[in-house]
Amino acid sequence: MSFRNFKMVGYVVYGRGSFNQLDEILAPHRKPARPGDGENAPMIFLVDHFFEGKPLVERIPVRGNDKVMFVDVTYEPKTTYVDSLAQQLKDEFGGVSGVIGIGGGSTMDLAKAVSLMMKNPGSSADYQGWDLVKNPGVYKAGIPTLSGTGAEVSRTTVLTGPTKKLGMNSDFTPFDQIVLDPELTAGAPVNQRFYTGMDCYIHCIESLEGTFLNEFSKSYGEKALQLCRDVFVNRDGWDVECDDKLMMASYAGGMSIAYSQVGVAHAVSYGLSYLLGTKHGIGNCIVMNHLEEYYPAGVKEFKYMVEKNNIDIPAGICKGLGDEDFNKMINVSMGMKPLWENALGKDWEKIMTREKLRALYEKL
Repeated sequence: MSFRNFKMVGYVVYGRGSFNQLDEILAPHRKPARPGDGENAPMIFLVDHFFEGKPLVERIPVRGNDKVMFVDVTYEPKTTYVDSLAQQLKDEFGGVSGVIGIGGGSTMDLAKAVSLMMKNPGSSADYQGWDLVKNPGVYKAGIPTLSGTGAEVSRTTVLTGPTKKLGMNSDFTPFDQIVLDPELTAGAPVNQRFYTGMDCYIHCIESLEGTFLNEFSKSYGEKALQLCRDVFVNRDGWDVECDDKLMMASYAGGMSIAYSQVGVAHAVSYGLSYLLGTKHGIGNCIVMNHLEEYYPAGVKEFKYMVEKNNIDIPAGICKGLGDEDFNKMINVSMGMKPLWENALGKDWEKIMTREKLRALYEKL
């Protein structure tokens, strides 16, 4: 039997105010643009467009010809967007010292993907799958401003391509550095904070009830689940401790699925975001609302958290879709084989037929 030898993030700094160390963290990774050239190749800061004009931007340690680029994450990252950003940087600078993602899961995924595409030929769509990336990217760092996705620790960068929604899953994908500063998540919109927090909660339920579970995954998953409950079940109101706990829940939840996998909610929500552009966190919530058959206790607790936190989960988003639309979603979802196998076992295709999946989409 061979055990998975999995790549983790290179360096982690955690703590309130740790963002202030970014300048000294990046300094050793600045590379000369060309031999003998006085100017360094730039650090590229990809920042969620939510922060345009906000105080955080003034704190970014811009040096020399560094560039801050506000990225549009209204929708989840597309391979075409990744390719255009990477090409823009190659045209403008030739090479760069590194790519730093500051934002939620989509921004961090963009940073990972752009870093990889600075050093790998072709389109990012060519690398959607498992272990297709051949070359390390440029230096990359992730700085979450929302907690829950686990994008800061995962070995994937989830992208919507021309034919599928699938990550660039590889050992070259994890960040070299992450900066976990809970201060940066203060003031996040309440609904958004809940949806990304539930992404973490759902990771944990899927991991802990999956067939791939081992003690490594279980240790992280149980801790992340406890932290999610502390935040969304056991408290009334939000305080700074919630930001601290949810940031660590996100990290631990991401570590839990690194050695196992997610399950039904994620597999189904990938189809929604591919066809309808539904954002990942909210997509998982829409699906989780209907998964009593697979995760009865988790769904019951999920519905309690939705009610307690006064959150609206959209309904009826698949109304009016035709056969062709349903087939596109089913094809994307059925392509997530490791997720289905983790959820339902090796014979998953006998359990989750196209007809059964169609009936599930029709409820959403």
